[in-house]
Amino acid sequence: MAVFKVGKEGGQSSASGETTNAPGSSRPSLADRMVHFKAGEMVFSEGDLGTEMYIIQAGTVEIIKNIGNERESLGQMEKGDFFGEMAILEDMVRTADVVAKTDVDLIRVNGATFDTMLKNNTEIAIRMMRKLARRLRETTNMLEQAIGRKVNIDRPAADVVAPREAHASIRLVDPATGKEFRVNADGETLVGRIDPVTGIAPDVDLTSVDTNRSSSRRHAKLFVDQGDYYVIEEIGTMNGTFVNGKKISTGDPVLLKNGDEVKFGLSPLIFKTTS
Repeated sequence: MAVFKVGKEGGQSSASGETTNAPGSSRPSLADRMVHFKAGEMVFSEGDLGTEMYIIQAGTVEIIKNIGNERESLGQMEKGDFFGEMAILEDMVRTADVVAKTDVDLIRVNGATFDTMLKNNTEIAIRMMRKLARRLRETTNMLEQAIGRKVNIDRPAADVVAPREAHASIRLVDPATGKEFRVNADGETLVGRIDPVTGIAPDVDLTSVDTNRSSSRRHAKLFVDQGDYYVIEEIGTMNGTFVNGKKISTGDPVLLKNGDEVKFGLSPLIFKTTS
């Protein structure tokens, strides 16, 4: 058993799947799942019956919705993004056209493979739910605009947050490089890695120091309560979170003190409260 990568995920953030065919095996290899479309070709059309979803391995596709007599572009997707999952989740017809914007290589995922992916990797399921929630918000806004109802522009999307002021002296420090990550002065500080699928960028992006890509996209949060700082692990996190070598439980906040080591996956950082 090997793994194939979903976009740029690494370590424990890959989906399990067969990449080679064992003698006598009827399971498809990764090469069998790969499909190629040239720029301008239709991947599938709105109204088509679908039993598979796709993960973009290379290139860009455009999502187009037929609204009345007009064709409305809903955006583009690139490497690491996925689409067509509603056909698997709800056995429904395709709800939009998908056209190859450039030459694209796609991994075709059927229901059986999809089920295995979710069972073997909780984080994939969490990311997919966040992506679906984001799409629902965007579709709702489009419908409200189409029917002329007022859209509540005062409520930002969940992944579009106004910048917050970082605390002058509260920070996480990478002991290997000395790189410092500022912690927000109030509210929460999300720790993880940039997620190309959901578009969520954490406050503390570990991409540059987590060379093993062992931390999850949304790994943990730091928050302040009555002047004290706590760390809490996110649901679906892989490889664990450790404070001074002790693994913490998901959802249970742990008080942090100056000099504590907080390890996100395999990436240790030192919590500092002094200048």
